[in-house]
Amino acid sequence: MDYLPLFVELKSRPVLLVGGGEVAARKASLLLRAGAALTIVAPELHFELQQRYQKAEFEWRQGGFRTEYLDGVFLVIAATDDHDLNQHIFAEANARAILVNVVDDQPLCSAIFPSIIDRSPIMVAISSAGKSPVLTKLLREKLESLLPFHLGIMAEIAGRWRERVKQRLTSIRQRRHFWEKALNGRFATLVANGQLQQAEAQLDEQLIDEQRANEQLAPAGKQGELALVGAGPGDPGLLTLKGLQVIQQADVVLYDHLVSAEILELVRRDADQICVGKRAGNHSVAQEETNALIIKLARQGKKVVRLKGGDPFIFGRGGEELQVAAEAGIPFQVVPGITAAVGASAYAGIPLTHREHSQSVTFITGHCRENGDELDWPALARGNQTLAIYMGIIKAALISQKLISHGRDANTPVAVIGCGTRPEQQVLTGTLSELDRLAQKAPSPALLVVGEVAQLHHQIAWFGQQSVDQKQSVAQISRPAVVDLV
Repeated sequence: MDYLPLFVELKSRPVLLVGGGEVAARKASLLLRAGAALTIVAPELHFELQQRYQKAEFEWRQGGFRTEYLDGVFLVIAATDDHDLNQHIFAEANARAILVNVVDDQPLCSAIFPSIIDRSPIMVAISSAGKSPVLTKLLREKLESLLPFHLGIMAEIAGRWRERVKQRLTSIRQRRHFWEKALNGRFATLVANGQLQQAEAQLDEQLIDEQRANEQLAPAGKQGELALVGAGPGDPGLLTLKGLQVIQQADVVLYDHLVSAEILELVRRDADQICVGKRAGNHSVAQEETNALIIKLARQGKKVVRLKGGDPFIFGRGGEELQVAAEAGIPFQVVPGITAAVGASAYAGIPLTHREHSQSVTFITGHCRENGDELDWPALARGNQTLAIYMGIIKAALISQKLISHGRDANTPVAVIGCGTRPEQQVLTGTLSELDRLAQKAPSPALLVVGEVAQLHHQIAWFGQQSVDQKQSVAQISRPAVVDLV
């Protein structure tokens, strides 16, 4: 072990920083955040340091370094581009047993600055002992995505409650069980949702239950919860950070067919995974059965995640499932996802709005009745707007006929995006009159886009290798010669 990891309190301790450039400014920002009594030695100051100096955040000794500046100093940082000066500072500080760091010169360091993940008061520090700063930076970035930002708030609340819990739960085992349950349960969810008063009330309720259970007066109550999570359109990189954190805490995940296998791979290994998906014409699990299953699992004290493709509130029946949970008294939260219209169109190089082509976008579902009474076809047929149609494959012919009969030009550009955002994505383009034939050739799931913006695919497509230009004969689709690589 080259360096012993330590967390040092710098509040009001004298720290000397030699150098006034951009690197020194970064170090000064970190030291001031830690509360150090900072003195900077430099002929001139970087503009950021000048602004801080004008606010009297540190003392400035204008000019060069002098050995007497080390008197009474706790830590020294040399951030100059003068190697000889840096060596001199290191030697003088080392002789006085003062911790010293020479920036970007590991042999001249008795103390080093790690990469820091700040969730104060939770702090994570990563170091390679100066061997590979880029590697530690990459590791920090990975851990940043896994550690939620509310950890610090959770730790602050836990700190306030620690003595109270200690007084009411006498054994270490009891207290450990209490905190493990709290930090992985409803308390943590409420903190993440910004409901801090409810979070502390939850701690109080749990503490009463634990105390009663330990006194054998009554069993500790088990309260599960539901998280409704949008998985996005397919690419696992489009799953939100909060969505990732929630599915990795789940006891059981109820997922749809639209959730990609890559996203399911991110679910916690020991969590149960149950498919409750529905497909057009083949409802494998009735909605009522899914609702009942959610309630049953939550009442068993489990953390239930209902994982839906896209966004659960955009044609995902998420609202209906939450109504059932609310009526049953099951606590819940919602983690939005990137809906298919936004994700798939972006990956197809089709902006849903464009100053020259479309001033509005309408999301509609293709699950419409034969007479089409539920949709305002005259309004949908107006020009200068984009229609993003979900689940429209089966009714593509009806949609095309209704739009044309209500005034939309038969030559309006359209695109059918199959398996949007996934490696097998295909984009088939053509005109409104060809919509049905295009839709029948597209892989499922597919999104229909109607509007002038669809023609921009040929100019700004950037993802995938299977875009097919349907302005050519639809009969040619299966022939490799018409496949454009993008």
